[in-house]
Amino acid sequence: MTGKVAITLNINGRDHAISVEPRRTLADAIRENCGQTGTHIGCEHGVCGACTVIVGDDPVRSCLMFAAQADGVPIRTVEGLAKGDTLHPLQRAFMDHHGLQCGFCTPGFLMLATAVLEREPNITDDDLLDVLASNLCRCTGYQNIIKAVRAAAAEMRA
Repeated sequence: MTGKVAITLNINGRDHAISVEPRRTLADAIRENCGQTGTHIGCEHGVCGACTVIVGDDPVRSCLMFAAQADGVPIRTVEGLAKGDTLHPLQRAFMDHHGLQCGFCTPGFLMLATAVLEREPNITDDDLLDVLASNLCRCTGYQNIIKAVRAAAAEMRA
């Protein structure tokens, strides 16, 4: 018999009191228990980065973290980037620089880039490329994603 644990996930400033099995991943809890479907599940092995969210101040592959580990810790998902109708600079840059095609990897790239640029606004180009290489995209060839993140980084620094 597997018992459930009561936890509170604070997603984009809103508390979600849920009851989950201890083995439930954060990705599954965000999507299925809290209804935030912008976080995509890809490989379920921490390789692709599609499920990246920000937990505390750190970008995290939510398929590798148990929901219970995030109990009470602020979580940011792609749904929390825009402020009302105003898109986040990264969201605008992805549109302006054609940084998405099918869009499946986009939420993970957006959350990874957000965390990195907030922590290190003056990140070097080489370090930025190294960070972005940790997420996978099967459609774009990465060049427009890189252009978009560079453009957003410049706007966010200004």
